[in-house]
Amino acid sequence: MKPDPNSEKSNFNVPNVLTVFRILLVPFFIYFLFREEIFYNIIAFIIFCLASLTDLIDGYLARKWNQTTEFGKFLDPLADKVLVIGAFATLLVLNEQVETWMIFLIILRDMLITSLRYIGILQGKIVQTTQMAKLKTFFQMGAIVIILMLLMIISSGQKNKINQIYSAGRDNGKIGLEIAGENYHLFISNFRDTAPLLDHVSQIAAFLPYYIMLITTIITVLSGLRYLVSNRELLNLNNIWTAYREKNE
Repeated sequence: MKPDPNSEKSNFNVPNVLTVFRILLVPFFIYFLFREEIFYNIIAFIIFCLASLTDLIDGYLARKWNQTTEFGKFLDPLADKVLVIGAFATLLVLNEQVETWMIFLIILRDMLITSLRYIGILQGKIVQTTQMAKLKTFFQMGAIVIILMLLMIISSGQKNKINQIYSAGRDNGKIGLEIAGENYHLFISNFRDTAPLLDHVSQIAAFLPYYIMLITTIITVLSGLRYLVSNRELLNLNNIWTAYREKNE
């Protein structure tokens, strides 16, 4: 039965429950992703897809049933950040192609935008979203899905071998981009070999995650800069101080 739109909105509703459920799924996702067996990696992939699906459903239901609440507006983006950052942080530990500076910039961007939203609330203004923010979300989710799929396909021995290639390359003074480039050229040179398909997939897994993460990081940073430019009037120090003082009087 459709909820009565004229009734008083409650924070305890289906969209908010789905949002909370998304947050609760994150520890299970991380746990199964840390397990080396491919079976558990498949479970982690399913959990991530399920959590991502709740992100689409809760927003749709909140609009359709007129159950949008201030709590939901706060919790929904927080749940997204917990899911995405939790995934990237775990991949940082498991995959040598995911580098610390990439995750640092992704987290920094989210912290800046969260601070910008707080400043907007303080001034009673709405932070303008951008199309690049949607593009950022697409690339971030896509990067996680592709890397998780590769983890499901290749064996734990192949994962360890790829990590060792990157670790040894860095010990020899190479940067991640250089190592990924070498692995890419190796894949191209061996592409016509009659090797098993899984061997080609493992060669792809030796460079694709790095390139995907590199592109995702660049788009994430650019989307953050776009946010700041679009909402630059909120960053006026006099306005911020005036709003803060009025709130605390």
